[in-house]
Amino acid sequence: MPINEPTLVSDDVLSVAPALRDFMQDDVLDGLWKRPQLSPRDRSIVTLSVLITRNQMLDLPFYLSLALDNGVKPAEISEIVTHLAFYAGLGNASATIAIVKVVFSERGIGTGDLPPGNPTLLPLNEAAEKTRAANVEKNTGPISPGLVQFTADVLFLKLWLRPHLAPRDRSLVTVSSLMAAGHTAQITFHLNKAMDNGLTQEQAGEVIAQVAFYAGWPNAFSAVPVVGDVFISRGQ
Repeated sequence: MPINEPTLVSDDVLSVAPALRDFMQDDVLDGLWKRPQLSPRDRSIVTLSVLITRNQMLDLPFYLSLALDNGVKPAEISEIVTHLAFYAGLGNASATIAIVKVVFSERGIGTGDLPPGNPTLLPLNEAAEKTRAANVEKNTGPISPGLVQFTADVLFLKLWLRPHLAPRDRSLVTVSSLMAAGHTAQITFHLNKAMDNGLTQEQAGEVIAQVAFYAGWPNAFSAVPVVGDVFISRGQ
């Protein structure tokens, strides 16, 4: 299968599920991806996040190539993989490495195009971090002090401050991953953070539609009431 063709529109699908090929071409590639509520770049970020979270590697070469065509920078893809190591697990992130390496090589992308391991970090919002840390300490500290410490030191004082993926995009990756994995209990905090970082209500709603096709309708519908509660709480 050529890299410019996703699995579900390949000719092989016709021998098994012709209707599936039609749905993929007509309703996904020619429908969903052309809706204006999210830019093609945002849709690529959401889709990569879903595929990596769910360890669905077969179509990853196509969607990596599409992401680059849609304006996602190599450094941003590198940061998406790194970010998802913490939100989808080290194994799922590791599973992408060989695939991304091939796509980068085909595009002439080298290590000079990628972010350094220890860049100058973005400024910390100390008030927001103090509130977050207090809530986590209250709810989690008595149970897992180590988790509290790593959440602060590794995630919010390091990972989230890396500059080669904008805060809004980092939030978009996180929310998409949580929806794809069905982790609805974690959506409230991260969707609020995403909207504080510039994600609009319309865009958040469209993320659910994108997730539906790539992670399944049940995960999308499970996210709906949580997202709706966030909208209400924000007076939107």
